[in-house]
Amino acid sequence: MAEFKIPTEQVTLPSKGLLYPKESPLTKGEIEMKYMTAKEEDILTNANYLRNGTVIDKLLQALIVTPIDYSDLLIGDKNAILIAARILGYGKDYSVTYNGVETVVDLTQLSEKIVDESLFKSGVNEFSFTLPKSQNVVTFKLLTHGDEQKIDAEIKGLQKVNPNSSTDLTTRMKYIITSVNGDRDQKNIRDFVDTALLAPDARSLRQYYNQISPDINMKYIPSNEDYVGEGVDLPISFNFFWPDAGV
Repeated sequence: MAEFKIPTEQVTLPSKGLLYPKESPLTKGEIEMKYMTAKEEDILTNANYLRNGTVIDKLLQALIVTPIDYSDLLIGDKNAILIAARILGYGKDYSVTYNGVETVVDLTQLSEKIVDESLFKSGVNEFSFTLPKSQNVVTFKLLTHGDEQKIDAEIKGLQKVNPNSSTDLTTRMKYIITSVNGDRDQKNIRDFVDTALLAPDARSLRQYYNQISPDINMKYIPSNEDYVGEGVDLPISFNFFWPDAGV
C-alpha cells in the first residue's frame, strides 16, 4: 500500500508541560499535530458524534500525532490544540458576529494567559489555598479532559434523579479539591463541599483557580464602533470547523 506524506506542526502547550507526570510525553510542552484531511472532515459530519457531543474530541484525537492519553490533557492545553486544529484545517481567519456586526478574528493572534509559573512544581498538578473566610486549607488540582467527562456524567446522573437540581458548581468543586486540612479522604471532601464550603470561600477558590490556570485567552475585540470592554468570549460554534456551512 502506498504511503502519502501529510505535513505536521508542533503546537506549544500553555502549561509548558510543567504539570504532567514525568513519564508523560506531554512534559515536553508541545505536541505534534497533522493537517486536516478529508477523512477528518468525515468526523465533523458523523451523526453519532454530533448527537452525543463528542465530535470535537474525536476530531482532535484524530489530528494528534504524539502518542498521548487524551484524557490527561489539561483544559487550557486542549483549548490550544483546538485553536491549532482550526488554523491547520481552515486557516487563521474566523468570522464572528456580535450585535449584528461581523468581525474577522485572526486566530494566530490569540495569546496565552499570563500565569505565575513559579507556583508550579514540576510534575505535580496540585496547589494549596487558604480559604479566606473559614481559614480551612485546601489543596486542589487543575482539571483534565478526563475529569470534565466524569463531572459531566455525574451531573447528568444527578439530573435524572432530580431534574430540577442544579449541582454544577458543587460537583466541580468535588473534583477540583484534593484535600481539606490535610485530609484526602474523598468522602470527607465531598461532605465538606456539601455542608461546610462557604459561598465566599468557593468564589475565592474559583477566582484563584482561574488566575493560575494556563490557557489561551479566548476573547476578541468586536468591530462594533460603540463597543467598550476587555473583549468578548470567542464563540465555538459548528462553523468554527466548518466555515463554509450553509454556503
